[in-house]
Amino acid sequence: MPPILAFDTSGAHCAAAIYWQDGTHSPVLASEDMAKGQAERLLPMIEEMMSGAGLKWADFAAIGVGVGPGNFTGIRISVALARGLALGLDIPAIGVTGFDARAQTVDLADFYVTIPAPRGQVYAQRFGKTSPAELLDAPPQDAPIVQMETLSPAGLALAIAQMAATRTGQDQPRPAPFYLRPADAAPPSDPPPVILP
Repeated sequence: MPPILAFDTSGAHCAAAIYWQDGTHSPVLASEDMAKGQAERLLPMIEEMMSGAGLKWADFAAIGVGVGPGNFTGIRISVALARGLALGLDIPAIGVTGFDARAQTVDLADFYVTIPAPRGQVYAQRFGKTSPAELLDAPPQDAPIVQMETLSPAGLALAIAQMAATRTGQDQPRPAPFYLRPADAAPPSDPPPVILP
């Protein structure tokens, strides 16, 4: 069965995984901690992994991509690459939230997945008693919590690949960034230029 490629740059990292659904090969994982530079590093990292595994672009069945929540620029880097590769290779690109990726690693009936957010807040989504994801000022208290730190960046990329594998063959929307808060960037304060006739 052809492998699935997955990657994530939603945090201060660049992470990727190659995953074979049938277990014929061990997953290939790579990650690097980086606050910036993911746009320049992600594609070379993937190509290094492919070379080591003896794979070509045409060998992949699908692409899984982390869509957030997390760093605005990082999420856009991964989503843009996934959509471009999917278009060029004519294979599906499947967006996976950080909540869904982490939730599949948990064996509990009712729990929250939380991810740190700026300004001491947390992103949280409840599983079991399903509820929408939200931005909270403090961690929820009414169910066990699974925190981001329980999964390394490479482990997150692998979880994204595994989740994408379960969704391959189903109708999926094109990946899009999953944001739970507005951007920190402020609009420019300078007056707009005058357009001459």
